[in-house]
Amino acid sequence: MSKIIDGRKVASKLKEEMKAKIEKLKEEGKGIPGLAVVILGENPASRIYVNSKAKNCKNLGIYFKEHALPIETTEKELLNLIKVLNTKDEIDGILVQLPLPKHIDENKIIEAINPHKDVDGFHPLNLGSLMAKRAMFKPCTPYGIMELIKRYNIDLEGKDVVIIGRSSIVGKPLSIMMSNEDATVTLCHSKTKDILEKTKKADLIVVAVGIKNFLKEEMIKEGCIVIDVGINRTSEGKLCGDVDYENVFKKASLITPVPGGVGPMTTVMLLESTIDSRIYKTK
Repeated sequence: MSKIIDGRKVASKLKEEMKAKIEKLKEEGKGIPGLAVVILGENPASRIYVNSKAKNCKNLGIYFKEHALPIETTEKELLNLIKVLNTKDEIDGILVQLPLPKHIDENKIIEAINPHKDVDGFHPLNLGSLMAKRAMFKPCTPYGIMELIKRYNIDLEGKDVVIIGRSSIVGKPLSIMMSNEDATVTLCHSKTKDILEKTKKADLIVVAVGIKNFLKEEMIKEGCIVIDVGINRTSEGKLCGDVDYENVFKKASLITPVPGGVGPMTTVMLLESTIDSRIYKTK
C-alpha cells in the first residue's frame, strides 16, 4: 500500500463529481455556477493562480469572469465593484486575489463580499460559523486538507494532532475543523516552546510555516501521518515543502508530497464551493 496521499488523484475524482453536479443543475434549469475573480496589478504568482482558476472553470463548465484592475485602483473603486458583483445573479462566488496593494485594507474588502458568495471562506461570518459546524463556506486549503483526510479514510477521533503555523488562512481554521472531528489539536507557532516535545507525540502533523525542510525525521514518531502545506523552492529552483520529505517518508505512515499533495486541492475546493453556492441559491 502506498504511503503517498495523492492530491492530484483526489482532485481529479472531485472534478468528475463536480461535472455531474453542474449537469444536474443545467437539467433542472437552474443555470450554471459562476465565479468572479478580481486581481489588482500583475503580481506574477497571483497571475498564475488566476489563470489556473480560469482554466479549471473552463474545463468544468463554470462561468468565469475576471476583473483585472490596475494597481492604482482605489479602495473605494474596489468596494464599488464588489457591491455590483454582490447583486449579479450569474455570479455565485467572488474571489479577490490576495495580497492587495498596501493602500487597500484587505479586511475591509473581505468583509464587503456577500457571505453567501464568499467562496474563499474568509468572511468573518463564515470563519465564525466554523465554531458551530455551520460554515457555509470554508477556507479552501483547510477544506482541501479535510477532504484528503476523508478520502483516505483517516479517522480523526481521539487523534493527537499538531498543526505548525497559526495563519488565518490555514492553521487557525484547520484547528477548528479538526477539533470539530474530535481530534485533540495543538496549534504551534514561532513562539511555541519545545515544539519537538509536541511533535514526537503527534499521530498527525500539519506543517504550514513556509520554511523548507522544517519538519525533520527526528521530530516525528513512527507511523505518524504528515501533511505538508508549504510551497518553497530549492537552490536549484525545484518546488519543495516544509517537510524534509525523503527522510520523514521513512517513518510516516501517510504523507503528502510537494508538489501534488495539498496544492491541487485548494483550487478544486474553491470551485466546489462555487457550485455549492449555486445549489444553495436555487433550492
